[in-house]
Amino acid sequence: MADGRPLILVTNDDGIDSPGLRAAVEAVLDLGELLVVAPCHQWSGASRCFHTSSTGTVRPHPMEVAERAVGAFCADGAPAQVVLHAVLELAPRRPDLLVVGINYGENLGADVTISGTVGAALQGAVMGIPALAVSLQTPKETHTNPSDEVDFSTATHFARHFARRMLEVSLPFDVDVLKVDVPDDATPQTPWRLTRVSRYTYYRAIPPRRDDLSRPVRIDYEVRWDPQALEPDSDIYGLAVDRVVSVAPLSLDLTSRADPGEVEALLRGPTEL
Repeated sequence: MADGRPLILVTNDDGIDSPGLRAAVEAVLDLGELLVVAPCHQWSGASRCFHTSSTGTVRPHPMEVAERAVGAFCADGAPAQVVLHAVLELAPRRPDLLVVGINYGENLGADVTISGTVGAALQGAVMGIPALAVSLQTPKETHTNPSDEVDFSTATHFARHFARRMLEVSLPFDVDVLKVDVPDDATPQTPWRLTRVSRYTYYRAIPPRRDDLSRPVRIDYEVRWDPQALEPDSDIYGLAVDRVVSVAPLSLDLTSRADPGEVEALLRGPTEL
């Protein structure tokens, strides 16, 4: 920390001009020294990809938040690539916290592996930076077309709360990312709940309608989940059923929690005993 002030890196997957990014910046504006580096364009659904077509060019992008000038840049690359450029080329020192968001659209359940928001946070975690990924439940039409009509005030409140706590305390080993999802009807008084990532999907893919497979088409999606199948302690249940703010700690360790001895015995079989 320079002069005792933490360095906070802020990014997103919706692009440098997203109002959600400005909301994230506003959330941490008074918590430390800020560096804002975001994709030049929309990258929703990019996961943690390193896209080969990205040029990696970086250019200043003047930003003013709450009547204060903020050092900001846009980089030509996917969210995870943007984090790399920010840390390796722009940051004066290793950031003390990475804040990603505020994303248009909730990132829940097994679908988190698709999220560019979560992907950017995981990239920061890989580099040893505590990461906070914040998403707000919004209408589907805003997911790739950010709207000025979305109210980020409650999501900003929770982003500030958890960013402050992550700067004050060290989370336990194996908590690499804190994933926060805010319901669209939440207020600052809405309770938050520690959850786990559901094994189920929150968004259901819709089969394309076309007669000719050579015709270009984009697979669409809709929110579709079964409340009877959901785990009561999951992020989907917390946000979609109980309407609380979901706070899910994520780990970089993707190893299955099954008994290793049982797995090995099944894989070896009687011929290898």
